[in-house]
Amino acid sequence: MILPKGVTGYYYAEHDMPPTIDGKQFKQHCFSIIGRNNGQVFGSLEQQIAMNFFNVEVKVFNKHMHILLNVHYPFLAFASFVDFENIDFIDEPELMKQFSPFYKVLDREELIDPLIIKEGTGKIILENDNELNSAELNQIAYWKPKSVGEVIYNFWD
Repeated sequence: MILPKGVTGYYYAEHDMPPTIDGKQFKQHCFSIIGRNNGQVFGSLEQQIAMNFFNVEVKVFNKHMHILLNVHYPFLAFASFVDFENIDFIDEPELMKQFSPFYKVLDREELIDPLIIKEGTGKIILENDNELNSAELNQIAYWKPKSVGEVIYNFWD
């Protein structure tokens, strides 16, 4: 997967501002799809300043889980657990199929793919395929994420 410019939410100049995703439409998709599967939506955590993703908490197929959507790109993922220090990504094949007409659904393998970081002269070099801007690379150097998922879904402030 190529990490696109702005996926972290960080930029230096207005012209580098990343796109934004419609959170209201995302919630509508969640209510519709989860309801169709006899599930329940418990609530959603609005995207906050230190968070670059929407988080909808659900119970479906007798499982408690979170549906995550990056606020800048239509990258959707599922997690069994979400907090500031850890996101436990999971695959939910039936929901992956149902959300895929609306979003690029990322599987667990993509999300736990390790970041390959090299230290350069005064800055880092990210060897994973990416188009990240210098502000994002500086945040990666500071926060030291270990996986692609930690870059796409982060709590950096």
